[in-house]
Amino acid sequence: MNTLIWKLLRKHISPGQLTGFFLANLVGMLIILLSVQFYVDVLPIFTKNDSFFKPEYIVTSKKITTLGNIVGKSNTFSEKDISDLKAQPFTRDVGAFTPSLFKVSASVEVEKAGLSMATDMFFESVPDKYVDIDLSRWHYTPGEELIPIIIPQNYLNLYNFGFAQSRKLPKISGGLIGMINLNISISGNGQVRQFRGNVVGFSARLNTILVPEEFMTWANQEFGEGKDASPSRLIVEVNDPSDTAINAYYQKHNYETEGNNLDSGKTKYFLRVIVGIVLLVGVIISLLAFYILTLSIFLLLQKNTQKLQNLRLQGFGVSQVGTPYYLLTVGLNLLVLVLALLGVWLIRSWYLHQLSDLLTQTPSALPWAAIVAGIVLFLLICIFNITIIYRKLQKLLTHETH
Repeated sequence: MNTLIWKLLRKHISPGQLTGFFLANLVGMLIILLSVQFYVDVLPIFTKNDSFFKPEYIVTSKKITTLGNIVGKSNTFSEKDISDLKAQPFTRDVGAFTPSLFKVSASVEVEKAGLSMATDMFFESVPDKYVDIDLSRWHYTPGEELIPIIIPQNYLNLYNFGFAQSRKLPKISGGLIGMINLNISISGNGQVRQFRGNVVGFSARLNTILVPEEFMTWANQEFGEGKDASPSRLIVEVNDPSDTAINAYYQKHNYETEGNNLDSGKTKYFLRVIVGIVLLVGVIISLLAFYILTLSIFLLLQKNTQKLQNLRLQGFGVSQVGTPYYLLTVGLNLLVLVLALLGVWLIRSWYLHQLSDLLTQTPSALPWAAIVAGIVLFLLICIFNITIIYRKLQKLLTHETH
């Protein structure tokens, strides 16, 4: 029966108007889905080791000034400073760097490589949640001889590409250094103890030599002579590093950041702005296409008023009469979705190839962000189209039959 109704009602359909809707909606849908997928694919380039949903960390310290040194002003953070920073709307959490209150020296000897070095060094610790390596080996029981250690990734790079190259020494890989035990000497509070240090990982986030908090707490009590371990650096977990309130707060309190955390946040902010502008263009084009389709359907309904009225008088319901129009809009929107996803896949294959050297992780083969966004948009548009067609039919038929 729907086939007969369709044959009866299709006479006044304008192929030109439907083609205009189809092309405009295709362009708009393609822009929207491509923008979403491009943002998801490109964001890791700016976040380095952080994934799309991981929080942002900013290492914070107080600026050291000549005047501050003269008057003996402390550059450590008090409990009040930390509480005030935690209370800020841009802050999720604050962790403190705990400094070592004892002297540390380390030496290493690798006979096969002809390597022998010794140096004074320092330790710091942070809460485990801020450590960016596998924590399975990151633990310490007070009194143990072996100390897990994390060193910055750039320390290894400086040795391999600077010191070792200039001295014609062998280069060391991360795997090799993990098999080397450092000879650690700790002195303080009238004691000298020997330990072994094992490098269990390299941090790309924290530029310091880390030991577990359990070790630092025990060692400061054992060798620290009762000194105060007030932190001179904080690691601040923020909602959005591009928030302008962060810069304003830091300038007011004379704080500074390490690395390019805020610069990275600004870059991501501009990326979001650009993607947002492109998305807006796509949405505007899609709205115009939707307006063209709505206008075309309304005009078609108006021209077929007499036929629709006769069908209504013969006992056909509003939903039955409207089914051909529902199928028409759903079919067009489905075809738009399929072609738009195909376009996203082709364009994505091209730009991923161009950005292959910059990407820090291999993207999925399928553009899942675009697929999910496309299905959601398709469902919303279809529901809205069917609703307005149903209401228009109901109003038109009710008006004409009374």
